[in-house]
Amino acid sequence: MDINHQLVKSLQDGDMSAAKGIYQNYSKAMYNTLIRITGNSEEAQDLLQDAFIKAFNSIQSFRGDSTFGAWLKRIVVNTGLMHLRAKKMEFAEINDALLEQEEENEHTVDIDPALIHEEIKKLPSGSRAVVTLYLLEGYTHKEIAAELDITESTSKTQYMRGKKMLKEQLNEKIYGV
Repeated sequence: MDINHQLVKSLQDGDMSAAKGIYQNYSKAMYNTLIRITGNSEEAQDLLQDAFIKAFNSIQSFRGDSTFGAWLKRIVVNTGLMHLRAKKMEFAEINDALLEQEEENEHTVDIDPALIHEEIKKLPSGSRAVVTLYLLEGYTHKEIAAELDITESTSKTQYMRGKKMLKEQLNEKIYGV
């Protein structure tokens, strides 16, 4: 039995001191998820606290069907998405032909993940949310559309727009172009 399982079980049994251990074990990874979603350190810190409070208050609903980390991450992502919805992000529409053209011109390059993370934070909120959910969290455009209350087409548009901007930012950082 791993330490996290023991801590979760202790918390479910009413031992509130286990919450500290859970927080220490998961807070950094969950903060990183929130900063990718929000692009703002202060908002991410506030949302992190909110998400942990939600998780601790609903710890009895954790049944172990998935890992605790996956269960917690779902709470964290949902907390971040609710925050974005409340901020009424701006989503731009673009022509579907442009989308198809962008997809045809794709190629991959090895880039430091930390640099990508920093540049994602600079994207506009709508594009940042979709890029984060699609690329980093593994959501489909259909799932993103449902979570953000936008159309699937808008999700794809924001992804392509964000990816294009991210490429431009990375080209400037790496190549000075």
